[in-house]
This record gives sequence, structure tokens and C-alpha cells, in this order.
Amino acid sequence: MKYSIKEKFRYYFENTFSAGPLGVIRWLAIMSLITILFLGLIIVLFGISAEPESTESLSFLEGAWQSLMATLDSGTMGGDMGWAFRMVRFTATLVGIFMISILIGVISAAIDAKIEDIRKGKSKVLEAGHTLILGWSEKIFPILQQIILANENQKRARIVVFAQMDKVEMEDMIREKIQDLKTTKIVVRSGNPMISNEIQIVNPNDARSIIVLSPDSEDADISVIKTVMSLTNSPLRKSDPYHIVAEIKEESNMEAAELVGQGEASFIYTADLIARITAQTCRQSGLAIIYTDLLRFEGDEIYFQDEPSLYGKTFREAALSYNSSTIIGINSEEHGFMLNPPQETIVQKGDQVVAISEDDDTVIMDGTTKNGINPDNVFVMERSDSNEAERILMLGWNEKGYRIIMELDNYVAPGSALVILNEATISTEVWATSRLKVSFQLGKITDRKTLDAIQPHVFDHIILMSDRESEIQYSDAQTLICLLHLRSIGNANKKNMSIVSEMRDMRNREVGIVAKADDFIIGDNIISLIMAQIGENKVLKSVFDLLFDSEGSEIYLKPITNYWKEGESVNFYDMVERAFNYNETAIGYRQISKKDSAEDNFGVKLNPAKDQVISFSPEDFLVVLAED
Repeated sequence: MKYSIKEKFRYYFENTFSAGPLGVIRWLAIMSLITILFLGLIIVLFGISAEPESTESLSFLEGAWQSLMATLDSGTMGGDMGWAFRMVRFTATLVGIFMISILIGVISAAIDAKIEDIRKGKSKVLEAGHTLILGWSEKIFPILQQIILANENQKRARIVVFAQMDKVEMEDMIREKIQDLKTTKIVVRSGNPMISNEIQIVNPNDARSIIVLSPDSEDADISVIKTVMSLTNSPLRKSDPYHIVAEIKEESNMEAAELVGQGEASFIYTADLIARITAQTCRQSGLAIIYTDLLRFEGDEIYFQDEPSLYGKTFREAALSYNSSTIIGINSEEHGFMLNPPQETIVQKGDQVVAISEDDDTVIMDGTTKNGINPDNVFVMERSDSNEAERILMLGWNEKGYRIIMELDNYVAPGSALVILNEATISTEVWATSRLKVSFQLGKITDRKTLDAIQPHVFDHIILMSDRESEIQYSDAQTLICLLHLRSIGNANKKNMSIVSEMRDMRNREVGIVAKADDFIIGDNIISLIMAQIGENKVLKSVFDLLFDSEGSEIYLKPITNYWKEGESVNFYDMVERAFNYNETAIGYRQISKKDSAEDNFGVKLNPAKDQVISFSPEDFLVVLAED
């Protein structure tokens, strides 16, 4: 089909005109030029002069110039003489007003569009060496807080957040919950992390580490896997491996996640991890505080140090070579990570010591030659450890309950019993437990009469589960009400009950402290702390896997009377040496006199200076790494 010149011109005009501000400006310039040249030609053809008395007409260039001036500034025609000249200039002025008005409108619209584009967070990030967080959930706030603390020793630290939300909304939420950014700047961009091209605006190739958050939706794992795939399988990716940390909620998705991660991603199976920690901490009051201390950047954390002067020495000698740091294991080139290895284990060339210390630069060999002050460090005292059947009460229920029960079965003695109290019926016939007998009772955990009837004070341990089907604040309110009832029942029966509470909002922990609950498993917060730690050092994933596993060595609070005689004067060197007599590694202690004091960290002290004299009481505990 043939098209007329008019149709072709119109098609070209529409295409260029719709191409954006530059297309409009180009047409305005062409129309202005044509008008100016046409008016200049009129002046020449009709011999128009700028002054009536003058017989000499303006040249073409002069006429075009005068028309241009009238187009740009209407004030220039105020002193014009002669009606012919005035009409030409007036025409130029009208054209100028029309053209300038359109030009101002186009430029204003372009600026507005650019501002809107910036507001939407679509501009490219030029940062390098930044921490990149992909996705959005409640976990982002504790993760940001921990990374900000980790970045305190850096002058220009950067965190980039990229999620499928409004940029301004994300920035407002971050400002509301995180007031002090210290030395860190947070850059926010909006887009879909699952689309490879979109993710390039946050410069993932130059990121120091990438944290992928799981959204609060049913297909959360699919979103996480697709996001990781958009990084690892992108044609725009870097040749070096990424450092990615991501969470997976369903065990069935772990295999697919590992395939997509290609060895570049550390996946945290959240349900399994929370179950392990809950099973461990419910049986030991204070253990949740210890885990939280180890996982936060505020205090002492886990570091790795290569110390050639320790090559050829035993693990025992290595541990006693440090005063301000606590050696808990060896990162062996031959055997991998070993926590609480046999004390005769030799530190080989290339091995690293695994230490709890205030910072990476405080892991120094500052041990004193005198060490312990008690000469009786070599003898083994009579132990008071018990391995009796236990009674455990689980109040409430959520999807983590099944796994917690299976983990508990790994720790308790044969003949132990678990009673579940919940408002909805739960089948107890699905568990293949070998040591733990599980039973169920129907009732509401916030009802005082129901709690009195079940007699929680006769149980050895209590697990208070959160309601995952309800809104977060309502769920935590139920937990707090139940917690208050439990403490009241405990006080009435003069029983200090061992309670582990699961809360979904970290801020509600402060409310719970009023109820004297010193143990909390705040699921999302614990996962956030672990992700932040692995984001800073991916090797920590192997350490946490060992630490939270029922096999091998874990953290225990053992009675101080296993290591100390009432009235004697000791320092922590003495405790370390005496713990070695039981093939244990001492890492701290808990003073029960301070168990209700939040300022004193509920009596827990990790990594104490070994040369300081410590005042113990018979009710206190030594915190050790041990196999049982």
C-alpha cells in the first residue's frame, strides 16, 4: 500500500513527537526557525524598515535577528516604529509566546517525570563494596541494625535495599525504626529482585555480600529461589562467585535452592534452625541469652585467627594462651571445623583458632604465664549432672511444633513426657519418638482456669509457642498474657519455672522482661541475627551448623559446683583448666543473683577476662561447650 506524503509526514511527526521531551523540543526548534526565517523573508520582500523615516529596508539576516529577539522577549517590541515592522514583530512575539509556553511546559513535565522516576527508586546505584538486601520482611530491621553495628569501624559503609515496594514507603519505615545509622548510609531502590535486568540497578556484581529475604507469603521459597537464580544465572553476572545468604522455609525446597545457588549461596532452613534452638534452650534457662549474645555485633562474636606461633601446640595450650579471648575450636585444613576438640589435638600449620572475642583485632595471644591461682586445678570433682526423665509442657501450637518435638527427642532421657495444650485439636500419633511420650489437652492458653488445671509448675520446662495464624501484635499479646499467668502461678507455688517464649516482634521483648522472663526465642529475630552474621562472614555458616546440631558439642550451663568448691578463690583460668578435665571448653558463666537484671544481661557473662577473680555462689552455672 502506498501512502501519501501527508500521511508519511504525519506518521513521522507523531513518532518523533511521542519520543519524549527531546522530540517535542526538536519540533519546537524547527517551527521557531521556520517562523523566524519566514518573517525575515517578509521583511526583505516588502522592504520593511525598522524606522518610518528610513528609506533603507532591513536585510534578511537583520530581519531574522529582529524576529528572533521578538520571539524570545516580547519586551523588545515596545519601542518599534512603523506599523509594517510592528506587525512582523507582533507576529514573532505571538509565535514566541506560544512556543516558549510549550517549551516551559515540556521542560517542567520532563523535570517532574525525572523527580517521579527518582522517587520511584529506578536510578542506578553506583556503590561498590556494599551490603545488598533483596526483598522485604520484618526481618530487615534487625538485619539493618546488626550490619550498621558491624560497619562502625568503616568510614563510608553502604547498605542497599532493593524490594518490590514504594521507595518512599520503605525509607519512611526504615527511618521510623532505625534512628542511628552511625557511619552507614542506606540507599533504597524499588524494583523486582526476581527479574535479572531490574536487579542490575543495585550493582550486585560489586556488592560485598547479598542477603535475600523471604517474603511473608505462601510461595515465599519460590520467590527466594527465583531471586537467587536472577543473580547466579544472569548473563550480566560477574565471573567471581557471589556471597549470598538466603532463607528457606520448606525442607522440600532445599534441594532446588542448592541447585540454583551453585555453591555461591548459603541457605538457612529457618524452621529446622528455630526448632533446634528451641529444643536446646527450653531445657536450660539462660541459653537463649547466650545464643543472642554470640549472634549480635554489640558484644563478643566468633572470629577466626591464623596464629603461626601456635603450630605444634595442643588445643589446651592454645586456649590458655589467650586472656581476653576464648578459644572454642580449630578450623583445620584437614578436618574442617572442630568445636571443643580433644585437648590434646595439635594445631597444624595452616589451621586457624576459632575464638570468641570483642573484635577481630582483639584475638591476640595475651595470656599470662601464671594462669590459674588455685593449685588444685588438676583434680576432677564429683559431678552433679542428672540424666533423669523430664516433663515438658508446650503451650500453643504452630508449624514448628513437629520439628521441635523431634529435636527434643534427641536430648531428653527415656521416659520423658511432653504435654501439648492448644485451643485446636492436634493429632499426637504422627510422631515416631523413641524417648518422649507425647499427649494432648484441649484448652486456651490465655485462660487462667485452664492453666491452673494443667498445673504448669509441676513441669520441668515450658515452651510457649506463638500463634502464626494471627496478626503479629495480637499473637504476641496472647503470648504475653499467658506469660503473666505462668509467672503468677509460679510465684503462688514458689516455683521459678523454666520458660522459653516465642515472640514475633522484637519490641515486645521489653514488655516481657517485666514478667521476669529471661529466656526468649524470638524466631524472626534469631534468624535475622544469623543472616547478618553469615552475611559478614560466610564461613560462620559451618560453625552455626555444628553449634546448633544435636550431634557433637553444644553449649550447656553446668552447675558451678562441678568445678568449684564453696568459699575458694578462683579466676577463669581455673575454670578453663577444670572444664578441660571433663573434656569441656569453658566460655563463660551465669550468676543466678543477677538472673532478673536486664542491665546485667540476666547474669550471663561470655568471654570473661581469665585473670580476674570471680565470686561464685553454689547456685551459679559455668557455660561450656560439651558433648552432653
